[in-house]
Amino acid sequence: MQETMNKLPQLQAGALAGVRVVEMGQLIAGPFAGKTLGEFGAEVIKIEAPGAGDPLRNWRMIKEGTSVWWQVQSRNKKSVALDLRQAQGQELARQLLKEADVLIENFRPGTLEGWGMSPDELHAINPGLVILRISGYGQTGPYRDLPGFGVVGEAMGGLRHLTGEPGRVPVRVGVSMGDTLAALHGTIGVLTALYHRKVNGGKGQVIDVALHEAVFNVMESLIPEYSAFGAVREAAGSALPGIAPSNAYPCADGWVLVAGNGDSIFKRLMQTIGRDDLGNAPDLANNAGRVARVQEIDAAIGAWTQSRSINDVLAQLGTARVPAGRVYTAKDICEDPHYRARDMILAQDTRDGYSVEVPGIVPKLSGTPGTIRSSAPRLGDDTDTVLADMGLSSEQIAQLRTQGVIQ
Repeated sequence: MQETMNKLPQLQAGALAGVRVVEMGQLIAGPFAGKTLGEFGAEVIKIEAPGAGDPLRNWRMIKEGTSVWWQVQSRNKKSVALDLRQAQGQELARQLLKEADVLIENFRPGTLEGWGMSPDELHAINPGLVILRISGYGQTGPYRDLPGFGVVGEAMGGLRHLTGEPGRVPVRVGVSMGDTLAALHGTIGVLTALYHRKVNGGKGQVIDVALHEAVFNVMESLIPEYSAFGAVREAAGSALPGIAPSNAYPCADGWVLVAGNGDSIFKRLMQTIGRDDLGNAPDLANNAGRVARVQEIDAAIGAWTQSRSINDVLAQLGTARVPAGRVYTAKDICEDPHYRARDMILAQDTRDGYSVEVPGIVPKLSGTPGTIRSSAPRLGDDTDTVLADMGLSSEQIAQLRTQGVIQ
């Protein structure tokens, strides 16, 4: 690995060392959960279909035949190319799961059952197995069998209705937020279930994560406001409705985000822009009063920012201890010294023979920090090793390959 990667502190084995995860998911939600567990020491064995493997290998921008996204999503994982549509492949998967701690899958509900790997069947051979199931609508309910991707989950969860400008088409965040939120909720569930098993003597259990519910869980006051007042929150562009001032403001060379919604922060902000009349107004001393006059306040801030550069605005607001920031691009992130200082941009050697910069690891643990122990695998890189560890002979492995069960 590159020297940059070795800057990460390695005080002891990863917090999840000794935890074996079998990942059967593909694309984003399931694999992101596997990625997160792997970064903190879990052994992650990824089962992929022979031939094409996970479709993410070919998503977005390709270098040396493989998506550069793959280099992030699948680091620290082992790839086993195994055909789960064949009975022999299903039997091998069951043998592997017999010794596993966690199964991650994000297929449509019923897929595992069709392969003879329902939770009941798996718990019969491994009572301690923690099974994470991520799907569009969950394992129960009237919508369970409908196909659901992250974009649909974001819409049903309430997020899409709030994005974009009022009265215009709802826009997406720009990344697969629904999938990632589901993955993080799933990771929380896995860690909770493993803790219960280890500390409380509990057995394995199923974690049922629906994409739309993961989005819905971060929608803050959306439902109680509707319940108490009949208020349906609407899109508000760059503003934060009900909290003021917090918005994007034009500068001479772009945009700046300013969050002056704390009472004392607001006074410092108004003093900085030369509007003590607003800063000292009794009715603007608290958020409720500022919300009532938010258009006037936003206009005052915008009038001050638009004749100044972003750097000038950030320098003055920084001195006044007013939270503010620029809108970062990928270039801005990679050139930012703070990202570098916190090891959030790391160099990673790929198995395709080139080095690429990738995001660092979040969160940062002082005693057992996350690490990148291995680069993303090529399809089937670890098939033989994993099967041999399961007790299969080289002759048996060769026969399975001839039969197309493995690659």
